[in-house]
Amino acid sequence: MSGTYILALDQGTTSSRAIVFDGEARPVAVGQRIFPQRFPAPGKVEHDPEEIWNSQLEAAREAISVSGIAPERITAIGITNQRETTLVWERDSGRPIGPAIVWQDRRTAPLCEELKKRGLEPYIRETTGLVVDAYFSATKIAWMLEHIPGARERAEAGELLAGTVDTWLIWKLTGGKSHVTDVTNASRTMLFDINRLDWDERLLRELRIPSSMLPEVLMSGADFGRTLPEWFGGAEIPIASVLGDQQAALFGHACVEAGHAKNTYGTGCFILLNTGSERVSSTHGLLSTIAWGWKNELHYALEGSVFVAGAAVEWLKDGLNLIENPAESEALAASVEDSGGVVIVPAFTGLGAPYWDMYARGAIFGLTRGTQPGHIARATLESLAMQTRDVTNAMEKDSGIPLRELRVDGGAVRNSVLMQFQADILGLEVVRTEQTETTALGAAMLAGLQCGLWELEQFRSFNPPAARFKPEMDKERREKKYRRWQNAVERTRGWEEPEE
Repeated sequence: MSGTYILALDQGTTSSRAIVFDGEARPVAVGQRIFPQRFPAPGKVEHDPEEIWNSQLEAAREAISVSGIAPERITAIGITNQRETTLVWERDSGRPIGPAIVWQDRRTAPLCEELKKRGLEPYIRETTGLVVDAYFSATKIAWMLEHIPGARERAEAGELLAGTVDTWLIWKLTGGKSHVTDVTNASRTMLFDINRLDWDERLLRELRIPSSMLPEVLMSGADFGRTLPEWFGGAEIPIASVLGDQQAALFGHACVEAGHAKNTYGTGCFILLNTGSERVSSTHGLLSTIAWGWKNELHYALEGSVFVAGAAVEWLKDGLNLIENPAESEALAASVEDSGGVVIVPAFTGLGAPYWDMYARGAIFGLTRGTQPGHIARATLESLAMQTRDVTNAMEKDSGIPLRELRVDGGAVRNSVLMQFQADILGLEVVRTEQTETTALGAAMLAGLQCGLWELEQFRSFNPPAARFKPEMDKERREKKYRRWQNAVERTRGWEEPEE
C-alpha cells in the first residue's frame, strides 16, 4: 500500500480543500483556498461558480505538490461537497448563466409557501424525505429559470444543465464528459424520489424544470469519469466516490451500521443517524435522507440540520469584534463560570430542524448590567450544543434508538469548553476522533473501497477516538438550562412576516 494514494476534494461553503491520503488512510498533504462569499441583499447568499472551480483545482494541485508524489501514483479521487448549493450552466460552453445560489440563501421562501398552499407538502415529504424549505436545490433552479432572462426558453431547448457543486466539479474535471451526481447529493435537491432512486416527474412538472437539465444519478461509490490530463500533470485520475459533506463525515466516522450517529460542527451543524437499509420517516421535524450507496447496498439516515453553528462564532469575530479569530472563543468563554443567564438563539437565517421556521430571527436574552463579553461568548458556544440536543431528542423519538455516544468532527471540536458542555447538555459521552477532517476522510475511504484498496471492516481503525468528554452536569441543572433555551427559541419564532 506504500505507493497508493487517494486524493480527496473537499469543497466547502467558505473554502476549497484537498487532502492526499496514503494507503493507511492517513493525511500526508493538504491544500486549501478560501473564496469570497457574496451577500447581495438580506437573505441572499451567492458564490461565483468559477471561483469554486478554480479554488478547488488550486487546492488539489497544492496538495499534490506538497505531498511530493507524482500524480500518476494517485489511485483515485473522492469528492465531498457543500450540499444544496445550486448552479446552472450552458451545455456547450460550460459557462455559468449566473451566480451559484448557496444553501443558506432564503430568496425562494415565497415559492416554498406557494408549494405548501398548492398542497404539495405531504407529497414532497413522502417522496423526497425532505420538508418544503428554501434550503434545498429545487426552488433555487426554478428561481433561476424564472428570473434570469431567457433561461427558461434555453432550458426547454436543452441548452442548459443544472447541478449541485459535485456535479459542477465533475463536469469541469472531466471536460464536460460526465454530467453526474450521486444518491446522497440527489437526495438533497427536493426533486429526487429516495424510494425509487430517480428524479420525480411530478415535482419537475410542478416546478417547471426540464428533466434534460439534471445529471445522471449514480451510487456514492461508482465510476464518475476521469480527469483531463492537463489538470494534474498528464495523469487521468478516476473519480471513484462522491458524497455530500455530511454523509461523507458519517462515513468517515465509520458510522456504517444502523444506530451510529455523528455531528459535524461547520458553518452549520449537522447531525446524522444511520438508520440502515430501511427508511425511517420523521414525525419530529427531521429529514429522511440517503446516507450512502455502494454496489447493491444503500443506507438511509435521519438528519437534523442546524443552519448556524460555526457561523455564530464567526459573528463574534466579524459582527461584534469580541475576538480576532474563532479559536479565541474558547479562552473568552472560559473567562466566566457560566453564561450568566444569557441565552443566544443564532437564528440569523431562520431555524432548521426540528423547527423549520424560515421567519425566525436571532436574539439575545437575559442581558443585565453585569453581562460581560465572556458571557456572550459562552452563550454563543452553548447555542451550538443546545441546537444539537434539539435534534438528538427528535432522533430518539423517531427511530426508537437511544444514542449511546455522539461522534464529532469539524473545526469547533477543538474547543474543549464547547465539547464538555455538549456532553453535559446531552447527558452522553462525546467522542472526538483522531482525524478531525472527517469529511475528506469519508470521501477518501469510499474511493478506496470502490477501488478495492480497503475493506469495510478496516474503517474503524482508520479514525480512532482521540478524546472522550463525559457528562459532569447534574440532571436538574441540565434540564433547567435546556428549558430556558426552549423558552428563548419560542420567542424568536415567526419574527419576520412572510412576503406576499
